[in-house]
Amino acid sequence: MGSATKIDAMLALRSEGRFLVGRDRIAILEAVARQGSITEAAKALGFSYKTAWDAVAAINNLMPRPVLITKAGGKRGGGATLTEEGHRLIAAFRRLEEKLARISTLIAEEGLDGPTDLLFWSVAMKTSARNVFHCTVTDVRRAPVNVEVVLKVSETHSIVAVITNDSANDLGIVEGREVMALVKASFVMLARPVPGLRLSTANLICGKVLERIDGGVNSEIVVDLGSGKTLTSIVTRSGADEMELHPGADVCAFFNTSQVILAVD
Repeated sequence: MGSATKIDAMLALRSEGRFLVGRDRIAILEAVARQGSITEAAKALGFSYKTAWDAVAAINNLMPRPVLITKAGGKRGGGATLTEEGHRLIAAFRRLEEKLARISTLIAEEGLDGPTDLLFWSVAMKTSARNVFHCTVTDVRRAPVNVEVVLKVSETHSIVAVITNDSANDLGIVEGREVMALVKASFVMLARPVPGLRLSTANLICGKVLERIDGGVNSEIVVDLGSGKTLTSIVTRSGADEMELHPGADVCAFFNTSQVILAVD
């Protein structure tokens, strides 16, 4: 290996096996801290607003505490403030990246013996589900066929998943177990809160519309659940108009217990 060879090691931090942050996401957090807005941060970095928003939402949903607090603001994206947790995450990532860079430089200077020395491969699970939450199992209710699993999403919200006994055994589902809960955005239905609203599903979470992105037929609605957590729903644009789902509007999200997918490391 010649002296001109350089190894550019890419650091990626994961939480429970899920990709949490890499350089791009850290850059977005740093830009938001400077600009005070996801919209302006996206512009400064050359990203689309949706890319920046999705990155922030993913980090907040996977971290125990939010790294960024956002305020509803429609197409302009509103304001955004980096929390102490966010600053710590950035600092920790940059420290690790600096150490990794020094190791990479030493490897490049000493040379590699062959492909077996390239120990920097990483395989990350990818999913099409927009809603992925890091949860703790708080209750397991077994029945002859199915198991109800109660999952703590945040200090104020829990959801319920129904899986088979075999699946519960295979995944090692017990109280205190940390799991990932996945819910496709198309499974999440919305309703405006009204007195006496009752549904047949245990999964009913109310919050405020944080963001609405309209397409030709459908609208993507992001619901602020509090504690830095969000839930995304895909509904028809006409339905969103009829319910007047605009940023700041009160809304309730609901989905079936059988539509919650659990994953463990």
